[in-house]
Amino acid sequence: MDIMLFHSAHGLRPAVPAAAGRLRAAGHRVWTPDLFDGRVHSSEEEGRAYQDEVGADELLRRAIAAAAPHSERGLVYAGFSLGAAVAQNLALGDVRARGLLLLHGTSDIAEHAYAQDLPVQLHVADPDPFEPHDWLTAWYLRMGRAGADVEVHRYPGAGHLYTDPGLPDHDEEAAGRTWRVALGFLETLEEPADPA
Repeated sequence: MDIMLFHSAHGLRPAVPAAAGRLRAAGHRVWTPDLFDGRVHSSEEEGRAYQDEVGADELLRRAIAAAAPHSERGLVYAGFSLGAAVAQNLALGDVRARGLLLLHGTSDIAEHAYAQDLPVQLHVADPDPFEPHDWLTAWYLRMGRAGADVEVHRYPGAGHLYTDPGLPDHDEEAAGRTWRVALGFLETLEEPADPA
């Protein structure tokens, strides 16, 4: 599969290319665009402040520009936290999207969003201060109404960005389970047919 993998509010940290390497080793083609122009942040607060400075519209514009050259055959959109929110927005706006893999984050869903039969998998800490239970319940229902095929995996006791080995949130066991399940999910997605 062709996968567009977006980083979190921490920026393009080493964990992102490492995750891309894991996906490539499983046979996927992966791109990891830098939406922060090289800036990497040591804290979530610092990253969110820069995210606010750039603005949601500009970040989305950068993400669309990064995905556009690769989207014709159909992409799986994926991301970490902020990057998951970006991935969700792109996937719901791309009728050719093959799947959506959300790690540690979601985004709001427009009232009339359409994602018929879009395979979606979410991995999230439980509890997660950025993804509270009430929000996730509403998100799950809205995604279902949009037609998506959603599965949610929760990891009790893990920190928000638990898949990043370089952050205090890291939880080795939860990260290992996440990648095993996520790789299995990607294997179930339909590879686009090669043009004749």
